Amino acid sequence: MELAEVSLPAPGPGEVRIRNHAAALNFFDILLIQGKYQTRPPLPCTPGSEVAGTIDALGAGVTGFTIGDRVQAVVSSGGFADFSIAQPHKTFSIPEKMSYTEAAAMIIVYQTSYFALTKRITIAAGEWLLVHAAAGGVGLSAVQIGRALGARVIATAGSVEKVEFCLTQGADYALDYRDAGWVDHVREITGGHGVDVVYDPVGGEVFERSFKCIAPEGRLLVIGFAGGTIPSVAANRILLKDMSVVGVYWGGYAARHPEYPAETQKALFAMYNADQIRPIVTASFPLEEAPKALRALAGRRTTGKVVLTIGGR
Repeated sequence: MELAEVSLPAPGPGEVRIRNHAAALNFFDILLIQGKYQTRPPLPCTPGSEVAGTIDALGAGVTGFTIGDRVQAVVSSGGFADFSIAQPHKTFSIPEKMSYTEAAAMIIVYQTSYFALTKRITIAAGEWLLVHAAAGGVGLSAVQIGRALGARVIATAGSVEKVEFCLTQGADYALDYRDAGWVDHVREITGGHGVDVVYDPVGGEVFERSFKCIAPEGRLLVIGFAGGTIPSVAANRILLKDMSVVGVYWGGYAARHPEYPAETQKALFAMYNADQIRPIVTASFPLEEAPKALRALAGRRTTGKVVLTIGGR
């Protein structure tokens, strides 16, 4: 990757241009750069899908926004830049008390977790929710939203420090999944019942072992494969526990239902304003240090979200 000067993009009809003040990193940015993501844009490309800043220009036919509005947006690409082009239905005015770094960090991971826990399944108050990789951006959003919906949350993470971090963010219990006994600990915590819902962005061995502590009629949410290995499922295990394995691909659903992101963001802002959820940005880097930021994320050296600050903001 290199920082380069390019021409200023102009918004087309039905588009807005945002002067970025912050852009958030996601694990899929790393996969995209490596050519391992499900979509492969032509090279050269500028990564980055979550931005926050101010509306800088409006394309023909755009209503509902004015120049200078403080917004966050999901962009198809090009987030790691001074300016981005966005579609209005994926652009949202942000609360006055929300910072640009919080706004950039909030969109995709919180949309994904809300989609998982309210649309792909409906988690009930009092149910046990097991969240893997809970110290990362998407896992942390699931912990917070799960608590807001009344679930009892067990978090797993990959270090002592991350386990402690999860407890500070609202998890009722937190376990180190490097300890082979974490499955037994889950059973003990739940009084032998097992967890009703597993939220898994890791895959691999963590996914496999989750079958051993999920309750009958439980639901296992497949969020992603940050562990690097895509597991297979033995259908007899699903049958014997009357359980469900449920795919969660927010991006695909949002493309088929373009009205959904705005509906979800309205609900998330209500949770934010009620202090039930809050994006946690634990590391920020200037735009020119984007490769360093991505290496920190890839090396599992961060918690919460990692954000690029742009234009001195």
